[in-house]
Amino acid sequence: MRRRLLFLVSGILALTACQALAGPPGPATPTPIRLPMGYIANVQFAPFYVAVEKGYFAQEGIQLSFDYSFETNGVQLVGAGQLPFALVSGEQVPLARAQGLPVVMIAQWYQRYPIAIFARAEKGIRSPQDLRGKTVGLPGFFGASYVGFKALLYATGIPEEEVRAVDLGGFTQVAAVREGKVDAAVGYINNEPLMLRRAGLDVTVIDVADYADLVGNGILTNERTIRDQPDLVRRFLRAFLRGLRDTLRNPKEAFEISKKYVEGLSGENEAAQWEVLQATLLLWKAEVPGRSDPRAWEEMTRVLVRIGQLKEPGDIHAAYTNAFVEELWPLVERGR
Repeated sequence: MRRRLLFLVSGILALTACQALAGPPGPATPTPIRLPMGYIANVQFAPFYVAVEKGYFAQEGIQLSFDYSFETNGVQLVGAGQLPFALVSGEQVPLARAQGLPVVMIAQWYQRYPIAIFARAEKGIRSPQDLRGKTVGLPGFFGASYVGFKALLYATGIPEEEVRAVDLGGFTQVAAVREGKVDAAVGYINNEPLMLRRAGLDVTVIDVADYADLVGNGILTNERTIRDQPDLVRRFLRAFLRGLRDTLRNPKEAFEISKKYVEGLSGENEAAQWEVLQATLLLWKAEVPGRSDPRAWEEMTRVLVRIGQLKEPGDIHAAYTNAFVEELWPLVERGR
């Protein structure tokens, strides 16, 4: 009888442990959520792919689908309450709030601002001061690349008129640099420079984050969702943070999982995309992944005002919250 009781107790403890690891059960009927990604399917979204594939979102009662359409304006949809979440670059948050959209960043996924200026080594561009008199290509005069470029000039005291900025009309920076159409270009440090190096070119890189502390990419929601559906916010973030945790701990597993969601991760392109993921991991790591630095929000706002994209700073501390990640990450880190 004692042996049977021990087996019963052991089984209950094992079941309890599994339930704790999975988190509290989600609603009986899954909540469908369409998530605007702001970019094409890419290995840089590995934490989300891992969280879906391992059932973390399903365990939270969320049926997640990815929206890669460039026509989808995630900031507007979340601000209007038509969607609960979107992935955005940090500078979009104060810009949207200045337009009356009550958006809030609930997790700063990229701890470092991922924008860089890159050039062929023969151009001799190794520091911001080397940009004087040079032509720099941007995918457009908007978004993270534009803000990062302007912030670099501002932080290093380079007058804008001393650098010729060119609108490339799209994401063609790699070709523009390779073919010599521009002296340098602006893009993501974990993407375009790596592509040029894989093509056999010697490339120099100026990391904007070394000169300006700006807010990187993160997860956006709105004030109403935080107020009326805090449990949905917790469930969504808990699933994401579990996927991020697993990706940081086992990037090879995450890369294999991503192959189901992203074309071109196998074959001759596999080594290049593996480099992209490795470079991206460095942008995510933090003592508390997802936590925002208030100083970065303040500096980014000053830059946006300086370059004329914001008239006044506004209440920048209402644009983000660390409450959810600070509550959830210790639990996720311990396997709950």
